[in-house]
Amino acid sequence: MKLLIAAFLAATLTLPAAEPAAQWWKGNLHTHSMWSDGDDFPEMIADWYKAHDYHFLALTDHNVLSDSERWISVVKSKGGEAALAKYVTRFGEAWVERRPSETGGQVRLKMLGEFRGKLEEPGRFLMIQSEEITAKNVHINATNIREVILPYSGPAVETSESIVASMRRTVGLVLEQRKRLGVPMFPHINHPNFKWAITAEELLQVEGERFFEVYNGHPLVHNEGDELHAGAERVWDILLTERAAKGGEPFYGLGTDDSHHYHGEPKKDSHPGRGWVVVRAPQLTPEAIVAAMEAGDFYASSGVSLKDVRRSAEGLAVEVAPVDGVTFTIEFIGTRRGYDRTSKPVTDDAGTILRATQRYSKDLGAVLATQTGNSAVYKFRGDELYVRARITSSKLKLDPPTPGEFERAWTQPHFPAAKK
Repeated sequence: MKLLIAAFLAATLTLPAAEPAAQWWKGNLHTHSMWSDGDDFPEMIADWYKAHDYHFLALTDHNVLSDSERWISVVKSKGGEAALAKYVTRFGEAWVERRPSETGGQVRLKMLGEFRGKLEEPGRFLMIQSEEITAKNVHINATNIREVILPYSGPAVETSESIVASMRRTVGLVLEQRKRLGVPMFPHINHPNFKWAITAEELLQVEGERFFEVYNGHPLVHNEGDELHAGAERVWDILLTERAAKGGEPFYGLGTDDSHHYHGEPKKDSHPGRGWVVVRAPQLTPEAIVAAMEAGDFYASSGVSLKDVRRSAEGLAVEVAPVDGVTFTIEFIGTRRGYDRTSKPVTDDAGTILRATQRYSKDLGAVLATQTGNSAVYKFRGDELYVRARITSSKLKLDPPTPGEFERAWTQPHFPAAKK
C-alpha cells in the first residue's frame, strides 16, 4: 500500500503541493474566556493551547471583541478565586491589575492587543481575533474579524424563517466587513444541533456560507443526533450533495473545542483539547490560514493526525500518522450522480411534522469504499458528486463530550470532474 500511495501521489495528484514551504498548522477556532462565559483569563487559555502544541487560536467570545476596558468581580466570575490564583502564579503580580470594590475586588481583563505579544511567536503561535455572533440559538463565528458585529434580535419565538433570516443577516455582515476592509475573514455556523436549532434545509438557504462545525467538543451539542434529528455529519452530506448537484459552493467541516471550562473535570463541562482543525499553509499568518481553509486544504480532528492528504482529478489519497497498537479504518464517503432525490419530513407518533432535518435516501453520503491501515487511495469512477474521507481510530477518545467516542479525523470534500 505504501508503494501504491507513493506512486499515486507522484503520478496523478495536483494539490498545491508545488508549494514546498507549506506545512500543517494545528488550531482551534471556537474558544471562550471571561470576556463572555468562559471561566479563565484569556492569557491563561492561550498559554494552555500554546503549551499543548497548538499553532493558532481564536478567542470567540459572545458578541464582543476584547478591545475595550473591562473589569470583572473576582468572586462573581466563573473562575473565582482559584482562577485568579493561577493567573497571578503564571503571569506575576505586576501583570495583574486589581482594584477594590463592594464585591471584594475586581480584576481588569487584558485586551488582545495587550497580551498577544507575551504569547505569539512567528512560525510558532498565532492569535486570531474572532467573535461568536450569538442571536438566541443561532451562533456564528467570524474568524479574523476586525469590528464587532451585533446579533440579529428577531422575533421572541424562533421559527424556521427567523433562523434563516438570522443566518443570512450575520453571514452577510461578515462578508460585507471583509469586502469593505479588505481583510480576509470568514463566518462559520456553530453546532447546528445545539438545542436542535438549525436544520439542513435551513442551512441550504444561506448563500455565501461555506463552513460549519462537523465536530464540536461541547457535551450539549448532539454531534451524533438522535432518533429524530440527523447528526452533524449526516447534515454535512445533505449539504454537500444538494450544493454539488446545483453547482453551488462547497461546505467545509470544522472540528472545534467550544471550550468554556479550564478548571476541574465534571463531565458536563466543555474542556479544551477535544476538537481542532489542521491547516496546510505556507505561513502561520491569518491571511495564509484563511486562504488555505477557503481552498479546503485542511482537515478536522477529534484525535487522529494525518500525515498527508492528496487529491486530483483522478482520486483522493490519505495517509495517517501511525500510532503503536492502534489501527485505523479509512472510509471514503460521497454521493453519486443519479442519486435518489426523495426526502420526507420527520413526524412524531401523532403524525405531526417536526422542525428537524428531513429523511433522505441512503444514496446521500454513502460509504463508497473502506480500507484498513495507515494509508488508503480512492480512485474516482467519474460519477461522484463529491468524495470525502473519515478516519476512525481503534483508540477511545480521552475526555470525550459523549462517552464511548473513538478518535476521528475528517478530510474536506473533493469534487471530481465527471469523466466523459
